[in-house]
Amino acid sequence: MSYTKTTDSNKDEVVFIVDRIIEVRIPNRVYQRYAGRYDDREIISFCTRKDIFNAVTGRRLYYISEESGIPLIGHTAFGIIDRGTNLLQVRPSSGCNLNCIFCSVDEGKGKTKVTDYMVDVDYISKKFEEVSDFKRRHCNAPIEAHIDGQGEPFLYPYIRKLIEKLQGTADIISIQTNGVMLTRDLVKRLDGYVDRINLSLHSMDSSTAKRLSGIPSYDLDHVLEIAEAIAESSIDLLIAPVWVPGYNDKDMKKIIEFGKRIGAGKIWKPFGIQKYVKYKFGRAPKNARIMNFKTFYRKLEEIGEGLHLYPEDFGMVKCASIPKKFKVGERVKLKIEMHGRVRNEMIAVSRDRIVQVVDTSKKVGETVNARIVRNKQNIYVARET
Repeated sequence: MSYTKTTDSNKDEVVFIVDRIIEVRIPNRVYQRYAGRYDDREIISFCTRKDIFNAVTGRRLYYISEESGIPLIGHTAFGIIDRGTNLLQVRPSSGCNLNCIFCSVDEGKGKTKVTDYMVDVDYISKKFEEVSDFKRRHCNAPIEAHIDGQGEPFLYPYIRKLIEKLQGTADIISIQTNGVMLTRDLVKRLDGYVDRINLSLHSMDSSTAKRLSGIPSYDLDHVLEIAEAIAESSIDLLIAPVWVPGYNDKDMKKIIEFGKRIGAGKIWKPFGIQKYVKYKFGRAPKNARIMNFKTFYRKLEEIGEGLHLYPEDFGMVKCASIPKKFKVGERVKLKIEMHGRVRNEMIAVSRDRIVQVVDTSKKVGETVNARIVRNKQNIYVARET
């Protein structure tokens, strides 16, 4: 554990920033009570009078260990997601260092999110092994661990340890990133552990890239350098821009030219151009045009060959999903365990699954009568009745 310590005189709190991202706040009077008997690491770990935040987003942060009793199946923001193929999504944390104006989940310093989550590295790797063992009993294809999330995976302070642990279980390890936090040295350290990096690169123009990222300090040259470093390594590089009509239309060809020049796609497809889609809890860039999928795929064909991606391009095959624990329409009594990702949403636990309870004013520790309204892909949503 590495940390820095400061004092917030306005709130009379001692503030620790642990492993670059976990902000622990302890009332000064409580800290002084323990300071003579325990060292700071012990106080950070065992003091019960503390508040924990994500130091990057400023949101409430839950640290989820196996001892917490919080399952890792059932939510889209953290844990393991099984969508019925040989690829398992591994989401160790939420929160992002960028504030992309088109973000589908309003990540970064947005208005809709109020809570972040971080999972203990041993807990999430153990759960991945458990789910992948189930997959291997029902599927002959290689099992891929795809580290992604509602945010930037490299904000997770234990990312290298997670990758090392997954290597003993997964056949393929891929990871999504915006590249900002990567360095040439880190790319070298990941070489031999990570099979593919999906790099979000949305423009070849510095001002456009800053505008799309929502961060004035966004350094396009650094991200381009990281792309080259990945391409020079044994890690495969897939460049994955989001095409936002009216913003980066002229960039798609330039991104493809750049990717071809540096040698992206040594094993898999080199490009994964994504269509901007407006979501309920996502951001809507001003004056952005919406393309339908027919137009989108036609334009991809006009730009170049092989840009329309299919699951088989990445070796993805259908594979039995882990069993569902709730039926849609089922009425349940649930205990609220955590605050939800957005306002008026809480998280309950039952049958070794997480259930998101929406449109509720219940508090942590209370019970709620609810009806299951979604169970697709073992992601559970219930509405209070």
